[in-house]
Amino acid sequence: MRYSLLLLPAGWLALAAPLHAQNLPGGPPRPGTWAPIDAPTLARDYAHRGEYEKAAFLFEKLKSDEQTSPAVLPDYLATLQALKRYKDAEKLVKKAIKQHPEEGSYGVALGALYAAAGDPAAADKQYQRVVSQLTPALVQPVAAEFSKRELPVWAERAYLRGRELAKNNTGYAPQLIQLYTQSQEQEKLLSETLHLVERDEQQLPFVRNMLQNALHEEKDFDTLEKILLTKVQAQPDQQAYSELLLWLQVQRHDFAGALVQVRALDRRTGAQGARVLNLAGIAQRNRDYATAIAACEYVVREYRTGPNYGLARQLLLQAREAQVRDTYPVDPAQVQALAADYEKLLTELGRTPDAAPVMRQLANLYAFQLDNKPKAMALLQEVIAMPRASADVVDEAKTTLGDLYLLKGEPWEATLLYSQVEKAHPEAPLGYEAKLRNARLSYFAGDFKLAQSHLDILKEATTREIANDAMQLSLLIQESTAEDTLGLALKDYAAVEELVFQNKIPQAETGLDALLRKYPGHALQDDALFLKAKLQRRTGDYAAAVSTLAQITGNPKYDVLSDDALFLMAEIQDENLKDKAKAQELYQQVLTKYPGSIYVAEARKRFRRLRGDAVQ
Repeated sequence: MRYSLLLLPAGWLALAAPLHAQNLPGGPPRPGTWAPIDAPTLARDYAHRGEYEKAAFLFEKLKSDEQTSPAVLPDYLATLQALKRYKDAEKLVKKAIKQHPEEGSYGVALGALYAAAGDPAAADKQYQRVVSQLTPALVQPVAAEFSKRELPVWAERAYLRGRELAKNNTGYAPQLIQLYTQSQEQEKLLSETLHLVERDEQQLPFVRNMLQNALHEEKDFDTLEKILLTKVQAQPDQQAYSELLLWLQVQRHDFAGALVQVRALDRRTGAQGARVLNLAGIAQRNRDYATAIAACEYVVREYRTGPNYGLARQLLLQAREAQVRDTYPVDPAQVQALAADYEKLLTELGRTPDAAPVMRQLANLYAFQLDNKPKAMALLQEVIAMPRASADVVDEAKTTLGDLYLLKGEPWEATLLYSQVEKAHPEAPLGYEAKLRNARLSYFAGDFKLAQSHLDILKEATTREIANDAMQLSLLIQESTAEDTLGLALKDYAAVEELVFQNKIPQAETGLDALLRKYPGHALQDDALFLKAKLQRRTGDYAAAVSTLAQITGNPKYDVLSDDALFLMAEIQDENLKDKAKAQELYQQVLTKYPGSIYVAEARKRFRRLRGDAVQ
């Protein structure tokens, strides 16, 4: 569209000089001269500055097709509305609709004009006319215009009309889902997403992402779970519903419920236990050992001749070991029974490369739980010397052997092994793990500068767990040496952590008490108290652990570890002291006081269990 140039007296141009003098050919005009100027641009500038009379004068001088062009009409219409010249505005829009029938937004603009003039009935009638006269090409722009004008009901009607025109009852689903998300119409959102995924299972990733962004309230998750459970029971052959329910239950840390779904999906997809074992790993990482064990036992029982049987046996023992390790105080008889089961599995598998991971796990058990370092080291050295063993398993054995040298007080042998693994896997999780151990070794030795150099690299590691561990240790070093530049208190604390690593719990507790007396008010006080509480729990002194944690939760300056301490206190009341009412109260405090905490999902699940909510 070529716009006409309007000749105006220089006095008029002076009004716009601050905006336009620099754009005029040859600079600002001399008094008494005439100069050409882009009239639409000048008119729009006046409109944007709120000088509507001047803007209207200029707009009226434009040619008819210029006035109704998409580049001019919105500002011209806004100008007339600001001047309350509604009749003129109505004539202008109707003329624009005739001249540009391809511009679907003009019909919406006419309805908005009626609403601005105080005639909502006329506005609704016009919007209805726009929707009823839609063509497939106009659905998207018209709906977008409705959304732009904050008219979500009419945007929805436009998309639904488009669906009728296309004779496709899943058409415009992404747009409708986005619309319902923005307008927080949860029932329609859930209905639309489920309808979409029912028709096209390929949309599952999209639907999961949309639900992840849209659902925030607990009641919304409850509603979705109830809907999905009903649909899974009514339509068991509709795999998409089972997949979505499984995803939801994992999101909510309802691993027991997820196990029911994943077993059915595993059978349906012919995965021979692979999907069940994947869930077992997730459950174990989230400390739901009962579900992890149940999942592994299912695969062992149902797929004795399948390709995942051996792996399931190994993972079952790992889950049981984790459960024993995290049940306080640790029961030596259970540890001995677990070691016997490892030996039995090793006898079944034979001392072959396939059994190397079992040998490494058994070595861990002998080293850290049964205090039999010679036997542990012999097993690890056997794995390292095994000709056809996986390189990763061999290097994992080297890492564990390094830990044993550290236990024996031989740090140079430990760092040699860690460095070998680090060099062999420079950009892999195993290499990062070895580097983290080297950082920890430097930390134990009181060389915080060297430890920090390792940690700075690890904070960028692709493995989230390693990056988080590195970040926590790095922050501990930074905070503790900010005022105490010599790091005297941190050296004492690192020595205590080394004692814990060596499983010398009484000596570690004595060291913590000495540290707390020696450095009152130090930044390490909350860390020392939290570690002390964990050791008290580990030795079965639950009441003392709760009392120690209360020193953190009751002191506002210990804000960094407050949510950790509160959750651990609730866990002790729940699992060890069996005071369900107190545990429920404390879990609720986690939810209300620390809504952004990493413990929220687990605290919510445990709170609901203690409250007596039905477990599906």
